[in-house]
Amino acid sequence: MADMPDPVPTFADPAKAPYAVSEAERAAIAAAIDSDELVELALTLGNIPSRSREELAAAEFVHAWMAKEGFNPRKVGATPERPNVIGEYGGSVRGGGRGANLLFTAHLDTESPSGLPEHDKFRYRDSTLADPEWTQCWLDEDGRLRGYPISNDRGPMSCFLIAAKALKKAGIGLSGKTWLTACPGEIGPEPIEEFSGIGWNGKDIGAHYLFHHGGVAPDYVIAAEGTDFGLTWQGCGYALYRVRIFGQGVFSPILDAPVDPRAHPNPIYRLGAVIEALHAWGLKFEADSIMETASGAIHPKVQIASVRGGMPIDFGAGTEVCALYIDVSLNPRQKAADAYHGIMEAMRGVDVQDFDVEPMVVRHGFEARPSEVAPLVGAVDAATRLARGTALEPAHPVFSSMWRDHNVFNMHRVPAVTTGMPRWRPTPADMASSALVYALTMLAVCGRGEAPAAAGGTSVYGNETPFE
Repeated sequence: MADMPDPVPTFADPAKAPYAVSEAERAAIAAAIDSDELVELALTLGNIPSRSREELAAAEFVHAWMAKEGFNPRKVGATPERPNVIGEYGGSVRGGGRGANLLFTAHLDTESPSGLPEHDKFRYRDSTLADPEWTQCWLDEDGRLRGYPISNDRGPMSCFLIAAKALKKAGIGLSGKTWLTACPGEIGPEPIEEFSGIGWNGKDIGAHYLFHHGGVAPDYVIAAEGTDFGLTWQGCGYALYRVRIFGQGVFSPILDAPVDPRAHPNPIYRLGAVIEALHAWGLKFEADSIMETASGAIHPKVQIASVRGGMPIDFGAGTEVCALYIDVSLNPRQKAADAYHGIMEAMRGVDVQDFDVEPMVVRHGFEARPSEVAPLVGAVDAATRLARGTALEPAHPVFSSMWRDHNVFNMHRVPAVTTGMPRWRPTPADMASSALVYALTMLAVCGRGEAPAAAGGTSVYGNETPFE
């Protein structure tokens, strides 16, 4: 009896891809991907300092690279210091059918300490601050790419840039258009307390701003991030709740301290009982928030992010106010109000003089409708089979249990997924494989169009649009 083919995963069907990529097209595209060039691009881009709020140099590099390769880049930003960079490829205006439009996005900012000593010393040990991988990237002796800027997120960005170049190099045009975008602020920060205003904005000036002001109209979106080659079309949101507990400031020389800390007038002494109550609520909230769909599992988490109480320079009488800041993940079907009511109920059972709860940041999670995202998922599956010889699988729950910028587009009813290379220390072969998956996906979604013009063309927009 002949061997039966592996069953198609229930969440992906390669037959749903809008365009069937041939083996000849696959071979031509694969031959056009230069692994050494990809690694050099990732290392060069990754070694440009680009912490949140400091993305300009990296944005300028991406803009220059796109211009050199003929992808007609422009900049669109809420401020000139933190622009989104938008390039484009394909979109045949003559001949052939009408292909779908696909947008790739990745973020320019990198997870790292803030670089502000007055902030970092209250969050990190000196040994952690000294870790070179925060800001430096290199190919180690084991043949793996090191450095957080490559892992998150300029490695995946380099993969889709090289993917588009490979299509152009192979002489394969696209009927629909692919937008190549690099955004600031995906990681953060968030305007909170005294750190307010546009200078502390994160996500609002990145993919959100790009969607509304970037001159893009995608049918589908891929947030290029490390997922170990898995895929998900859902993502968590989050909310940060400030829980303030109130007490009484008493001048230290006249204080008669009680034996039981829960009876102390200084609210800092009540933190033990408050933390116990909030931790118990958080464990239950996590368990109740687990979500299973065709796209995989989501496991939201809860953690106290910071604590503030009193003022070190004014220490003679304790404090009347102490605050905890609680980071709560929200699955795509939850609202900030769900966690708010739970926190309020937990706090009502704690013996404190008074308290209040306020959501300081709210970002809901989103999911694509399976029927609407199916052509994109089918295209990635078909590309994965051609490039890697294996079927596409759902991403690990950790990748659907966090914020990624596919949430922005699913929020606006544009079917979006996140998928990409290994998150942790990829090899050059891993990155070349990811670039090939991306390139084949571009063709499978957008369809074959007229052959591209030579590099160095001029966009109808010019080099950039004015900052709005």
